[in-house]
Amino acid sequence: MRLLRSTDLALRVLMRLAVTAGTTPTTRQVAADMDVPYTHATKVVAELQHLGLVDARRGRGGGIALTERGRTASVGAVVRAFEGDGDVVDCDGTTPCPLRGGCRLRGALRRAQEAFFASLDPVTVAEIAAEPTGALLLGISQGPGPA
Repeated sequence: MRLLRSTDLALRVLMRLAVTAGTTPTTRQVAADMDVPYTHATKVVAELQHLGLVDARRGRGGGIALTERGRTASVGAVVRAFEGDGDVVDCDGTTPCPLRGGCRLRGALRRAQEAFFASLDPVTVAEIAAEPTGALLLGISQGPGPA
């Protein structure tokens, strides 16, 4: 299973914010630190805010910060929120699979997907940002930038 770019970025943003407690980098700064387009980072941060995982404030003195809910969030829950609960394969798409009526592959792939999510459920954002990752995350930070 391959994660969407937005899921990958969401996890990296959460990890980045987990190691910068007390500071509120801007979305633009985090985008630069993660070497991703600002517009993409903005959409991801907006969704993280909607999920209650980050606080975002605009203007002078603004920035983004991890909430306590974000720090203790399950990585599995974050991945589910960004990936959705759709099937790994689209058997009923524009060209429906001729095997869909009696195929056992779809169920096997669904179980594998759930096992993937279940393996991430007990892992928290704080855990994936712990050492040695924390030091690496701090190393990529460009420090406070303009608001």
